[in-house]
Amino acid sequence: MASKPKAYVLDSWSVMAFLEDEPAGEMVGNIISDAHEQGIPLMMTMVNAGEVWYILAREVSEAAADQSIKNMRELGIQFQDVDWKLANQAARFKAVKKMSFADCFAAALAFQHKGSVLVTGDKEFKQVEESIKMYWLVNN
Repeated sequence: MASKPKAYVLDSWSVMAFLEDEPAGEMVGNIISDAHEQGIPLMMTMVNAGEVWYILAREVSEAAADQSIKNMRELGIQFQDVDWKLANQAARFKAVKKMSFADCFAAALAFQHKGSVLVTGDKEFKQVEESIKMYWLVNN
């Protein structure tokens, strides 16, 4: 990364890669470590945190989902509440892009926090990479 980002915005894809110890999860772990060392905030919308929770509750258990949310907070990931400004920006992306609404919230958070970088490996975000800075993860 050429310049220090204002913040890292994590989507559910990146967090799931980290939590499920996928190859891209190591890259996410490095980003989390670097963020702590450099004082860069880690952010995620409540919508995306809810997405992580329901995926884990469905695949593993509600207890595992609860523990993962607790672990994310302990890692310093700040969950951002959704206000009208954020919801409206997400809706603007959804109105013109073929993305999941949850992904639109992650994009909207990165868009609102100019200088932030969205961390993902989800190809849906290719549609908004002209509007926000991206850190592309690869799951090799």
